[in-house]
Amino acid sequence: MATHFQRGLIGDESLVPTSAAGLTFPFGDRAPQPGELLTIAPGIRWWRVPMSGPLKHVNGLILDDGADGSGELLAIDTGTASPRSTEAWRTILDGPLAGQRIARILCTHMHPDHIGLAGWLSRRFAHAPILMTRTEWLMARMLSADARPEVPEEQVAFWRAAGWDDAQIAEASKGGFAQFGKMIAPLPLGYTRIRDGETLSIGGAAWRVVVGSGHSPEHACLLDEERRILIAGDQVLPRISSNVSLHANEPGGDPLGDWLASIERFRALPDDLLVLPGHGDPFYGLHARLDALEREHLDRLDALEAHLATPRRAVDCFGQLFRRPIGPDVIGMATGETLAHLRRLELSGRAVHAMRDGVRWYSRT
Repeated sequence: MATHFQRGLIGDESLVPTSAAGLTFPFGDRAPQPGELLTIAPGIRWWRVPMSGPLKHVNGLILDDGADGSGELLAIDTGTASPRSTEAWRTILDGPLAGQRIARILCTHMHPDHIGLAGWLSRRFAHAPILMTRTEWLMARMLSADARPEVPEEQVAFWRAAGWDDAQIAEASKGGFAQFGKMIAPLPLGYTRIRDGETLSIGGAAWRVVVGSGHSPEHACLLDEERRILIAGDQVLPRISSNVSLHANEPGGDPLGDWLASIERFRALPDDLLVLPGHGDPFYGLHARLDALEREHLDRLDALEAHLATPRRAVDCFGQLFRRPIGPDVIGMATGETLAHLRRLELSGRAVHAMRDGVRWYSRT
């Protein structure tokens, strides 16, 4: 995952917005204001944790937990370990949540905007347990611990193989290899594992864990089948496509294949769910959104395959995949997404690559 975090990128936003056609937004333009918790269902409150970057915020959820009137709460997703996010938490803890206790913290996945303040919040509430899937927890611990003054040779070779020049590598290498750890508060030694298919009791309601992959390795969503609510994190966003990238720590992976398989899996869920996403507004229209996300990536694969009639490097493919200029601020994200699509073409027999002087050249079959 390190490529995402080299220049402070969160990695949750695709560079291509997608259509919200077929979706219904039950709250309209009504979104939580700073310091406000908006009740969206009994025992479920929505707020926005502000942060820097293009996404501007992450959606946090506060769920009643424990017995009626106990004041115990479960917090889902936390924002980054930054002054803006931390101050926002202090505002709601001293305001609308005064006198109540965060008894558990659940992080849908390991990206810093979702896990960044989990450790800080846990310590504030007497080591409240952090709930995550195992892969997400281990990835967060590994990335936060892997801080080095210089970018590893393997990462540099990965960038060079994608077609980066010396200036781009030098720019991305500023600050060494420690960006992830700077965006999250220190995590505790232990955590509480949640698994796909497991049922969690939260405030007397039964929530089933539904795992997706591609955007992150083992992303946890929560489904309340009785009340028809899906806490979707970044697995299903209403207006943007979650970033799906190939990274140097698993260069032979297939994140886009995982993403497409997850879309198919989530189609088995009911279509009448109220979807609570990690970014953007709650919506109805799960299946329409899944169809749009799948169609976007399949169309991009077709365009990319046609572009490979002449051998290309990953950097030569940006114009086929993205509708905006790719500068130093987003080149890591663009490279990861492009490589994920190129890898999917290779694994499906639609493209091959050849290495020349450390650079990977792709062509269609």
